[in-house]
Amino acid sequence: MLARRGLGKTSPNPMVGALVAKEGKILGAGYHRRYGGAHAEVTALRNAKGDVKGASMYVTLEPCCHHGWTPPCVDAIVGAGINRVVIGTPDPNPRVNGKGIQILRDSGIHVKVGVLEERCRELNEAYFKYIQTGIPFVTLKFAQSLDGRIATKTGNSRWISSPETLRLAHKLRSVHDGVLVGVGTVLVDDPSLTVRLVKGKNPQRVIVDGRLRIPLKAKVLNDEVVDKTTIVTTEGVNRKKAQSLKHLGAEILWAAKNYRGEVDMNDLLEKLGRMGVTSVLVEGGSQIITSFLRERLADKIVLVVAPKLIGEGIEAVGNLEIRDLREALRISRMKTRKLGDDIVIEGYLQKGRS
Repeated sequence: MLARRGLGKTSPNPMVGALVAKEGKILGAGYHRRYGGAHAEVTALRNAKGDVKGASMYVTLEPCCHHGWTPPCVDAIVGAGINRVVIGTPDPNPRVNGKGIQILRDSGIHVKVGVLEERCRELNEAYFKYIQTGIPFVTLKFAQSLDGRIATKTGNSRWISSPETLRLAHKLRSVHDGVLVGVGTVLVDDPSLTVRLVKGKNPQRVIVDGRLRIPLKAKVLNDEVVDKTTIVTTEGVNRKKAQSLKHLGAEILWAAKNYRGEVDMNDLLEKLGRMGVTSVLVEGGSQIITSFLRERLADKIVLVVAPKLIGEGIEAVGNLEIRDLREALRISRMKTRKLGDDIVIEGYLQKGRS
């Protein structure tokens, strides 16, 4: 899909693709390349070869009708003399939300809505959730052995998965606004949490650390992108340590505690949303994975299963407080594929109980 070329570059805006066609021929095509840049519809019109008057436009998302970084796309469409617009899905943004469609119709343009709508909505699943709730879209990603372990008994986890799926992890980081791990992962693995194996932007690094145990020598506090490090903690921690972290360039985000005395993940997601983080990749460890599943906070799951048996070790998922199989979490729209030596399973967490 043309719109997908903007993957990882348009947030917090959606990915959009557009075509201009006339008499069975494509005159022009365009997509939203980056946040703040020209929108897909305008780019398609600029790229058009030939007279676009009387042509049709095909666009994945409802054209905007408000001034932002760029003028309204509906004005460009009407001004170009387009007489038919086919739209994949309406834009739930309150500033649009059917208004763009109505302006086009009021201008005498024939508008058809809902073509390949499910695919178009899935393309912008993070945008749709964020714009409607203010909460980031959460992808839970972890690698485990066939017997459900993410590390050995001694905590060794490098590397359970293959080089190919390690590259996948970096790709996922590049298309999410944030990557989140618990401080336990930092203490054991000291990860960089950057994009090194693929091209793309580094995400905001979110470290959940309710007691400020992170070492001042951690990689995420001592590299050239330390300004992209956010330490999430709670009241009652060592304020001197917090000041030291801020002095290194990290941001401190204060979150509420839940009934377990841990960082409240609901509160954390709300605060990340207010920071403009539209999507979060949760990478672990076990306690963090379990928290997101127990609270039903994950939207999507990417599970890498390596053809290895570890036996006694650290399990990927802990106690979800499920006592009856009817309460088991269910995964829908599941897809599987082989990548390197591993099996990658992707699906969506059903929010209701089974």
